[in-house]
Amino acid sequence: MSAIPPSPTRRISGLTATSIVVANMIGTGIFTSLGFQVGGLPSGFAILMLWLVGGICALCGALCYAELATALPRSGGEYHFLGSIYHPSLGFMAGWVSATAGFSAPVAMAAMAFGKYLTGVWPGVPPLLASLAVVWLATPMLLGDAKLGSRFQNASTLLKVVLILGVIVIGCFAASTHTVSFLPRPGDGKLIASGPFAVSLVWVMFSYSGWNASTYIAGELRNPSRMIPLSVGLGTLLVMGLYLAVNAVFVRSTPLAEMAGKVEVALTAGPYLFGAAGTKIMAGLICVGLVSTISAMMWIGPRVMVVMGEDLRGLRWFAGRSHQGTPVRATLVQFGLVNLFLLTSSFEQVGTCAMFVLQLCSFLTVMGVFVLRHKRPGLLRPYRTWGYPVTPLIFLAVSAWMLWNIVLSKPLESLIGLGTASVGLILYLLSAKKPSSSVSPPPQP
Repeated sequence: MSAIPPSPTRRISGLTATSIVVANMIGTGIFTSLGFQVGGLPSGFAILMLWLVGGICALCGALCYAELATALPRSGGEYHFLGSIYHPSLGFMAGWVSATAGFSAPVAMAAMAFGKYLTGVWPGVPPLLASLAVVWLATPMLLGDAKLGSRFQNASTLLKVVLILGVIVIGCFAASTHTVSFLPRPGDGKLIASGPFAVSLVWVMFSYSGWNASTYIAGELRNPSRMIPLSVGLGTLLVMGLYLAVNAVFVRSTPLAEMAGKVEVALTAGPYLFGAAGTKIMAGLICVGLVSTISAMMWIGPRVMVVMGEDLRGLRWFAGRSHQGTPVRATLVQFGLVNLFLLTSSFEQVGTCAMFVLQLCSFLTVMGVFVLRHKRPGLLRPYRTWGYPVTPLIFLAVSAWMLWNIVLSKPLESLIGLGTASVGLILYLLSAKKPSSSVSPPPQP
């Protein structure tokens, strides 16, 4: 294990960065949340508008992050942005939550979903064993050379997209079970302005989460000023198109009454798309797709730990890289956390408690576009947010509404999340006695 390299080698291509964005976004949300939407929104047009509004908001956030990532080109995501724009302590709290609950818990959730869906293909397989196996198989791919990890990520993401496209194509030719219109009809306006639409949008936005994925590895990207805007923009647009098409296929092919209230809505739609073996086929497709999701999140999380280790003496151990530039130590730490969450089944509680803080960090980061332009107007910005100031304001308005609803619906979990962030502040105060030169603020222009 080598010492901390003075400047990480930029080995990750734009294709891999886009693959990471797509893989992070497409998880289990698209295959599970529709069942809780069709009950209150029995309209094809309202359902598509729901996913379109969520996609537009995610795109607005992605464009804002792209400006910050190209102006402040370093890995770390919110940890780096909030620390540079506001104060290092705020950045550390964001990094602490991201590196522990923000990535490890979602990896455990995706792995557990993999195990559950795999039993739909092979009923005799123990779900927990399958969950642990997929994490243990994916991790070695990320510990080797960056090229191997990139190829694995690109191939698994491409396979996921191809399979989803296959579902869409088959769904277009499947017989419709009921009359449904994706054009606006009388009453659709009231549905879009209704409470069920607002509540459903919260979960749609969580299904879109991951649009900022490539900003976490900005320091390892080739030509980040070009690759970051392209990866977050193209990745978000691609996922938006897939989400709209997949939901249209499910709504068109499957009776709404059968999907209403169902968590595994994709399995419900399976027989209508693929016939008698539809449930097994759909379960297999979801399992294959979850592999790239697990890999992408396992790739990003350790990069946050590495940057924190480079900045803080007390966490220097986490910054160790192999001779190939791979963050082996941080990856193994996250690997251990994921296994702990799986074995104790604590990942759902951890993820729920972190929900409020993670959304708050995104809110503060996008707000940082305004703050940074005011504080440092002469800072070189290779990319400027398209549609500014409307673009960030759209994201901030939707995020504020989501934060309010999270507090109302999960007050205890929100408080625990804030408590977890406070632990990060304590760790910062203990670790920041002698920050390294790498965190010295850049000179003012």
